[in-house]
Amino acid sequence: MTDVRTAHTSGLTDAELAAVRALMDDAFEGGFSDEDWDHTVGGMHALVREGGELIGHGSLVQRRMLHRGQSLRAGYVEAVAVRADRRRQGVASAVMDALEEVLRRGGYELGALGAADEAVPLYAGRGWQQWRGPSAVLSPAGVQRTEEEDGCIYVMPLTAKLDLDGELACDWRPGDVW
Repeated sequence: MTDVRTAHTSGLTDAELAAVRALMDDAFEGGFSDEDWDHTVGGMHALVREGGELIGHGSLVQRRMLHRGQSLRAGYVEAVAVRADRRRQGVASAVMDALEEVLRRGGYELGALGAADEAVPLYAGRGWQQWRGPSAVLSPAGVQRTEEEDGCIYVMPLTAKLDLDGELACDWRPGDVW
């Protein structure tokens, strides 16, 4: 039986956090850094378990986005992963169902995420829209373009009026900014 639970990082046990980190390390085949882990915690998590074992995860953290001269409160999706033997069986959809529910009732103006190529059908099929305009980061040195992220960013407008062809800048953080 599959169980989906949402909880804030502060509501997770040390064992649950260790299981999430282990899933990330396995799913990203060693490409999940300590900075990526830092981006994962501090918000809401969707945990999918089967038989007591963690088989899927995603988190939603608050970030600030700059668009058309406005600072927008964004729910940013991080660390979506499914155990290898359970992929393509609806687990990622269950994770996103839970995160999108939090997103809709969490006081956010938009949802945002950086999509890996293989995840685009999942997000696009759920109504997430590709950001067509230029991407940037509000870095300590000012606004800097992030051309390498263009075409990889997806948004879910909630209350904000968005121009998908305009510039979208995220707040700065160590590691991958998007």
